[in-house]
Amino acid sequence: MKYYNLKDKNEVVDFKTATIKGQGKEKGLFYPQFLPQFDNDFIENLNQYSNEEIAFLCMKDFVGEEIPSEILKDIVSETINFEIPLKKINENIYSLELFHGPTLAFKDIGAKFMSQCLSYFLKDKNKKVTVLVATSGDTGGAVANGFYDVENINVVILYPKNRVSSIQEKQLTALGKNISALEVDGSFDDCQQLVKQAFSDKEINSKIFLTSANSINVARWLPQQIYYLLALKQWQKLESQKPIICVPSGNFGNICAGLLAHFRGLSAEHFIAACNENDVIPNYLKNEKFEVKDTVATLSNAMDVGSPSNFVRILELFENQFNELKNKISGYSINDKETLQTITKVYEKYGYVLEPHSAVAYFALEKYLKDNPEKKGFILSTAHPVKFPDAVEKAINLKIKLPETLDELMKKDKKSTEIKPYLKELKRFLLNQNK
Repeated sequence: MKYYNLKDKNEVVDFKTATIKGQGKEKGLFYPQFLPQFDNDFIENLNQYSNEEIAFLCMKDFVGEEIPSEILKDIVSETINFEIPLKKINENIYSLELFHGPTLAFKDIGAKFMSQCLSYFLKDKNKKVTVLVATSGDTGGAVANGFYDVENINVVILYPKNRVSSIQEKQLTALGKNISALEVDGSFDDCQQLVKQAFSDKEINSKIFLTSANSINVARWLPQQIYYLLALKQWQKLESQKPIICVPSGNFGNICAGLLAHFRGLSAEHFIAACNENDVIPNYLKNEKFEVKDTVATLSNAMDVGSPSNFVRILELFENQFNELKNKISGYSINDKETLQTITKVYEKYGYVLEPHSAVAYFALEKYLKDNPEKKGFILSTAHPVKFPDAVEKAINLKIKLPETLDELMKKDKKSTEIKPYLKELKRFLLNQNK
């Protein structure tokens, strides 16, 4: 499999190069030259395959011969070595729980897969790589956990000051060793812009080998297809119709992976991009105008993105045909008041606890189903409720118990460096770290 740069299609690389480089010239994202199709028999009989077999078959064509099959099988097995259940909330709505991994967030899957691939590619090389990543909440913790103490890899995580939850902050600041956290006095978009500027800076790149672990990296983005297949495997045992799939969306890597799987043959009736008050894409789906906005801080902070990086891949997937895209994706924007009301209502009515991101998705799917009452679907629950205790406990008037796996982490000290959202400050940190 080869990958081309969406900003310069003459730049074509293999999976290994795309993984190590992160992005191409002019900060362009890499995209597969073709989409390997799932066999119809495979999709219709997912229950006959183990989860590990499904994950391997999902990823093997994208990796090609860059990683031997036996090693890739080990990588995907480790990537999904926790429960990913599809749970029924009510007669029409299910929840795919993606928060049973080590950092209680869906990004555990992509981060673990990428860290294992990068570790394999660097194992025989006397080369240090710096993984530079921006986070609006969960990416940082997942990347920190996935790359912790991995040889020849340093991780630098940028996160917006006072805009992540206390647990999210501990997960990305408390590990130490090869993990460094930069607390940026700004928004997630500021963090993301700093990362892009660093990748374009000649002085930084002449002295440091940089790669990214955001979903702009194909090794972070592509494995997210796996849990859509695992959801369908469970869905087929419960329902006969194709599902409506509702994804809480910020940077749009998650829903982009689901759409990619759909284009390869995954059965789905329709996709919903559920957004908070950062409504660039819902507005685009209404008027075909992509207008970047300043980020609005919300309760669902991992979705506080005013310029979604991965949407360019969705446009490529649909060959920039707006009508086809609009027919397959609906967009909704949900405010904080509606988010809290949804958490309260779902808990009181069904005894199911949502956190803010999954509540945004639930509200959007419920709204869609009111107009399409014959349909059924599932939301992607992307984080554990304990990661957002203030909002959840306010909504349900109940204390959320901290999982035992977090007890020790929360006792550790926060280690971070505060910087202003200026490239010169990030550059100074990176170059000093590399001395």
